[in-house]
Amino acid sequence: MPRVVGLDVGDATIGVAVSDELGLTAQGLGVIRRSELASDLTELEKLVSPYSPERFVVGLPLNMNGTVGVQAKKVQAFTETLERHFGVPVETWDERLTTVAASRALGEAHLTRARRRRAIDKVAAVLILQGYMDRWRSTS
Repeated sequence: MPRVVGLDVGDATIGVAVSDELGLTAQGLGVIRRSELASDLTELEKLVSPYSPERFVVGLPLNMNGTVGVQAKKVQAFTETLERHFGVPVETWDERLTTVAASRALGEAHLTRARRRRAIDKVAAVLILQGYMDRWRSTS
């Protein structure tokens, strides 16, 4: 499996994760504090370029009933820009409850609230990417 980057895109931050060389596990790379789109893409490029990703997976925050809401539309617009900027395929992944799962995982790690807050977007990106890779392996 080629290297894949997973993203948890929010209004204030972007959590970033990358697959290992075998496509078995996702590791968190970091969190980008959002400013303007061009700067966000530049920071993302700095973070992921050493891995030469061949695909991005972006969490799509659908409403609980599966419909596309305001935030999901923002993420869809971002994915289109991302695909043009990097020139590689970008897929979306249903991320409903990913942030909740990340919060629970961090809570079980007995981190302070401040440390949880700093890590939650990165952990959410890991969960998005890991879910995608697990599905990819089970269907191939």
